Amino acid sequence: MNRALTRLAWSAAAATYLLIVLGGIVRITGSGLGCGDEWPICHGRLIPSFHDIGTLIEWSHRLVAAIVSTLVAALAASVWWRRRPGVESGERALPDRTAYLALGLLVVQVLLGALTVKQRTSPWTVIPHLANAMLLFATLIAIANQLTPGTPGLRPGSGNPPATGAAVLVFVTILMGALTANLGAAAACVGFPLCNGQWIVTGNHPQYIQWAHRLLAYTTYAYLLAWALATCRRSAFIVLGVATLQIAIAAVMVTHSLPQLLQVGHVAVGGALWGTVAYTALHSDTR
Repeated sequence: MNRALTRLAWSAAAATYLLIVLGGIVRITGSGLGCGDEWPICHGRLIPSFHDIGTLIEWSHRLVAAIVSTLVAALAASVWWRRRPGVESGERALPDRTAYLALGLLVVQVLLGALTVKQRTSPWTVIPHLANAMLLFATLIAIANQLTPGTPGLRPGSGNPPATGAAVLVFVTILMGALTANLGAAAACVGFPLCNGQWIVTGNHPQYIQWAHRLLAYTTYAYLLAWALATCRRSAFIVLGVATLQIAIAAVMVTHSLPQLLQVGHVAVGGALWGTVAYTALHSDTR
């Protein structure tokens, strides 16, 4: 039945969101090498002795990655099985290429995860790893939505270019934020909204990186505000509300010496913002 397949798709999407948040926690706590440079084993074992918190955090991240892998593979296999000739598809049309796209993104994600560990969490492997995870998350949302009764049909890129533009801006802003954090530039600017009291930064390289992220975030927020006011759609205001929360967390975070709990909140809300705007961009008739 499609109902079971729908639950499987939403479970895969939820697990991928959790994976993104855990990936942020790994970075925030410096646990990226909690299992050393070994992959997929951890300190020579599939289930290591958790001698420190870093090992527990990194292993938990890998465990959730394994759960995501299982769910996505099961989803693709189920779609393939039910699309065989002569098999009744049920009430909703089954996704075809989208499910296989998710499986392909999963394979890339696993490979990037292994490369990230082998490269000792280089920013130039961490950022593609996050980008691919976000694309996988959005793809799973699309699949789950397509299977859910009572939701509008998917028409990506058709009739809703402002929402697509919002999704692109949010995507780039989140990746720029991750790059800022991974290059050690998160604390380069003191104060908010300016960088060390300056609109035109004349400092060092980390300050330029941090300020570029902030300018991109401000631009994205202005776009979301204009989009919401121009369309007066509920979905646009929901996206704007999540973005407002994200900006507020960022402001408190940078003015209070980047406490880890707020950093985790920043990652979690950023992931929720991406999921929300991606869902909205997938529909040309979202209210």
